[in-house]
Amino acid sequence: MASDGATGASKPVSVLFVCLGNICRSPMAEGVFRTLTKSDNRVGTIDSAGTGAYHEGCPPDPRTMAVLEDNDLTDYDHAARKVVNSDFKDFDYILAMDEDNLQDLQRLQKRISKKDGAHAAPAKIMLFGDFGGKKGEQVVDPYYGARNGFTTAYAQMTRFSNGFVEQVLEKIKVAEGARQ
Repeated sequence: MASDGATGASKPVSVLFVCLGNICRSPMAEGVFRTLTKSDNRVGTIDSAGTGAYHEGCPPDPRTMAVLEDNDLTDYDHAARKVVNSDFKDFDYILAMDEDNLQDLQRLQKRISKKDGAHAAPAKIMLFGDFGGKKGEQVVDPYYGARNGFTTAYAQMTRFSNGFVEQVLEKIKVAEGARQ
């Protein structure tokens, strides 16, 4: 949670999940994370996007939705979109699914910062897998594979989301408790 500057109060953490096309991994991560944190006031905006615009406006892959539904996530609705410059200012964390996504995001952030200043792109960009207990863990794109790839991705999203809560949100809870 970032301070709002004027009052010093904390604002909820915003998180953007990013993969290539925004129809498989990142919407699955968004759905899992939304469900896990739905009543957590430390979390604000949650969204997902792709580094490419291949599927812009499309719903998630049917296999993504089937795996979410198999795990009782039945109220998820999403239309794919591409990452935009304002995401780097609007989100505290931008979490990439793999190294290629991470590098694309870092290049874009650098370009924005060079053009408009570092204040224009302050988001913290990292691999989502860094929260899973294995530094540098990536989510393999299941798009061209069978459904079991989506099941594997779901297990990773659950583990990574729990890790984010433990490593980021619990620190916020401790910090807020120390201020009171």
